[in-house]
Amino acid sequence: MTKLKTLAAVALVAAMAVHGGARAEDADPVVAKVGGEDVRQSELNLALGGLDPQLQQMPEEQKRAAALSAIIDVKLLSATAEKEGLQDDATFKQRVAYLTERELHNAYFKKHVVDAITKEEVKARYDKEVAAIPVQDEVKARHILVKTEDEAKEIIKELDAGKSFVELAKAKSTDPNKNDGGDLGYFTKGRMVPEFETAAFALEKGAYTKTPVKTQFGFHVILVEDKRPQAPPPLEQVEQQVRQLVMRDKYVELLAAAKKDAGVEISDPALKQAYDEANKAQEAQQAK
Repeated sequence: MTKLKTLAAVALVAAMAVHGGARAEDADPVVAKVGGEDVRQSELNLALGGLDPQLQQMPEEQKRAAALSAIIDVKLLSATAEKEGLQDDATFKQRVAYLTERELHNAYFKKHVVDAITKEEVKARYDKEVAAIPVQDEVKARHILVKTEDEAKEIIKELDAGKSFVELAKAKSTDPNKNDGGDLGYFTKGRMVPEFETAAFALEKGAYTKTPVKTQFGFHVILVEDKRPQAPPPLEQVEQQVRQLVMRDKYVELLAAAKKDAGVEISDPALKQAYDEANKAQEAQQAK
């Protein structure tokens, strides 16, 4: 438990330095008292959110106990620190000021970026990304894999005689997918070994190879069942990734406007160069 308390306390120190909020007395019960000071459920919830990821996997009551333990430890030592006047230390004040600014930054980001994103913006960015994707063809194919060229030629003869490709695959293929009739599903260029890919994409829909196709795996007879342009992933599948792009763009726009209004000056030449290069890289990434 000592290790859990230590981890929880370390995580909570940072969280308590930058969070706060009004309490609704009737919905925010007291869960403990430390030196006569109330510890309320809202503070416990804050501590729970600041727990080390290792502790997040614990059962709920153990997490609550670890969070409360961290609160108690922090309050006890912070009270002692105040008696020593550490709150008046210049370095401490500087850190509190920085943490306050960082939390204001986070609150502004949440209000004007995260919470401001609309479904229409996400859909528009999705459409933009989809339009920029080069159209690729894909084929739906089956294959029969055998060890020798003669075996493959014999299978082609049987296909010419009208036998079922699926049944021949089940009976004669050495590939693990033989029970599925050699079904490979849809694939685009670059997914298969070159010899197989060249032969598959050269076939018309419904055709099979008239000569065996040799690859590192053996000899193949390939049947193409369908050819079509590859469909883009549906919005629902990539919505979170698209949302991240919208968030990034909004954030960069907010920063650009703020920099223009306030101005940024960096006196250290080496630091300025590194800062400018980092920002150029960010702008290039956004332009993609």
